[in-house]
Amino acid sequence: MNFLTRFFAAAALVATIGTAAQAQTTPVATPPTAPPTPAPVLPPPNAAVAAKAATFQGAPATKKYYRAVYQLDNSDPKLINQTLHNMKNALEDPRLKGKLEMELVVFSGGTVVFKKDQPFEADVLALQQAGVILAQCANSMKAYKLTKDDMLPYISVVPTGNGELIIRQTEGWVLVHP
Repeated sequence: MNFLTRFFAAAALVATIGTAAQAQTTPVATPPTAPPTPAPVLPPPNAAVAAKAATFQGAPATKKYYRAVYQLDNSDPKLINQTLHNMKNALEDPRLKGKLEMELVVFSGGTVVFKKDQPFEADVLALQQAGVILAQCANSMKAYKLTKDDMLPYISVVPTGNGELIIRQTEGWVLVHP
C-alpha cells in the first residue's frame, strides 16, 4: 500500500471510531416536564366582608396627637428614598394633619442622607420645613470621620442612634423601619 492509500484508510478508521464513540455515548436525559399545575379553584369572597371593605377608608385618627420615629441605618439609595417618601406620605395623610410629630434617626450607613451635597438634600430639607426632627448619631459621625461642618446645617446630633430609638419607644413613639 502506498502512502496515500494508508492515509485515507487511517482517516476513514478515525472517522468510524469517532462516529461509533458518539453513538455509544448516552445523551443526557432530560427529566420529563410535569404538566402545569392548574390554578386552585377559590371560593367566592365573603359578601359581607367585601361590602365592609368597599366602604372602609382606613382607621380613624381619634387621638389628639401621634408620634413616630423613623430609623435609617442603610446607605442604599433605594431604601433612603423609600424612607423619605414614606415620611412625606405620613405627613400628607389627611387623618394625621396637625396631629403628627415625627423624627428621623440616622446612624451607620444612613449617615449619608444628612451629608452636604447629596441627592437627598431637597427631600431632607422638605422634612425639616415640615417640622420633622432630624437626628444624627454622633458615634456614626465619628466612625465615618465626619464633623458637623460635613453635615447639613439644620440637623441635630444625638449621642447614639440606638439610644435615641430606645428613649423614643419608651416614651410611646411608634418605630418605623422601612
